[in-house]
Amino acid sequence: MASITSIYSEHVHRHPDQLAVKTPDREVSWREWHQLVLQTAGWLHSKEQENKTVGIFMSNGLPFLQLFAGSAAAGWTAVPLDPKWSRDELDKRLRVCSPSLIVTTESLSKKIDFIDTAIFSWESISNEIEQIQERSQREIAGHTPFYMGFTSGSTGAPKAFVRSQQSWLASFKCNRHDFGLKENEYTLVPGALIHSHFLYGAISTLFLGGTVYLLEKFSPSATLQVIQNYRITAVYLVPTMIEALLRQDQIVRQPLTFISSGAKWEKDSKSKIRRMFPQLKMFEFYGAGELSFVTVLSNEENSERPDSVGKPCYSVAIQIRKESGEVAASYETGKIYVKSELVCDGYVTTTGVQRLQDSQGWSTVDDMGYCDEEGFLYIKGREKNMILYGGINVFPEEIEAVLSLHPEVELAAVVGLKDPYWGEVVAAVIKGRATKQPLKRLCKEQLASYKIPRKWFFMEDIPMTAGGKIARAKLKEELEKGVSSHL
Repeated sequence: MASITSIYSEHVHRHPDQLAVKTPDREVSWREWHQLVLQTAGWLHSKEQENKTVGIFMSNGLPFLQLFAGSAAAGWTAVPLDPKWSRDELDKRLRVCSPSLIVTTESLSKKIDFIDTAIFSWESISNEIEQIQERSQREIAGHTPFYMGFTSGSTGAPKAFVRSQQSWLASFKCNRHDFGLKENEYTLVPGALIHSHFLYGAISTLFLGGTVYLLEKFSPSATLQVIQNYRITAVYLVPTMIEALLRQDQIVRQPLTFISSGAKWEKDSKSKIRRMFPQLKMFEFYGAGELSFVTVLSNEENSERPDSVGKPCYSVAIQIRKESGEVAASYETGKIYVKSELVCDGYVTTTGVQRLQDSQGWSTVDDMGYCDEEGFLYIKGREKNMILYGGINVFPEEIEAVLSLHPEVELAAVVGLKDPYWGEVVAAVIKGRATKQPLKRLCKEQLASYKIPRKWFFMEDIPMTAGGKIARAKLKEELEKGVSSHL
């Protein structure tokens, strides 16, 4: 089985009238879902593009999921594009991924009217898609790329990684082996499909043959309402969402499985959520867009080792390497390397795809950590200074580049400061005569809202290393000790 959607015909044969996807305003059976996916694939086939890459510039909902699954069935590569990105951010990413066409909605089309790429509105093509007579799925090779996501390098410039169908087929095995999920799950996906954690949650549930309930946007009250009013059995979350649920102060007694990632799920939060959901099974996994699953902390292990991110997932091997390249001993911090079939093909470059794996098949995204004597992994930090804001990756170099555009900024440094709700918040440290309001306006023009600094510090001198780089660890220490005043 080479495609992530080719199993849909089996689900239709077994339970054609069972719900495949449910949204607040629509219910789609497995019979209808399979047909929609094939018709969407047929519509893409009709475009006869040599570059089979489609950009998805849409908000949460059935159309997003349908287009993503349809492109996989067609052998195309789907590139989710975040409507929250600024024009500059979007332009940079489009230059990297170069889609042959973009599908959006009428309400969002004005945000991309500067693009030369062919643009189709969902409202204008949905009827056209439903007229397509596509009766069976074409054979797709397992190595066919189907998904392109974005990350950032040390410069803050966007990098695109590309995945094959086979990498997600291998990942789906973790749903059964590591999370104990079955074919009859009713899975709630309350977050935005633009983020791979939630997109994977939806697509993997459909692969197993379950039902996906999508929310248009996250709301703690709506999430609890859906859990209680429908037979939800599993929920994909990030720790920030869990904190928001805790503020609802309710007791939910039905059996549930929570699958959390995107940031470390704190020990205190885990204790509180068990009291709110007495029959809860909780799973926390560590991974990355490029690596997929790396380790998982099971329900039982969450109580025993709440500070760990668990042991390697099914068919995954990890190594901790010291700076010298030697394998680290237990409790010795080093760079985390991963070997598995789940890893992406590599990064997109002007000359092709640059493989992530070394000559022995090991990959790293430069995260740092250590393992205890029983093989449980603990994350120490992000080597490349990445800030985890509510489960979203934020890169300080990108924000610093924008702040430095202001003529009265001599030097800008951005770090993440600990926050009990968000995990980390973005803090900007400015040397120069610039003031907060013009800098904030500049950020709003150039950056997505979640990248705009929440805390602002103004200093006469920013600590630097001997090599002339920002001494981030020292700077964070000074800020957390309250050496500098902030606004």
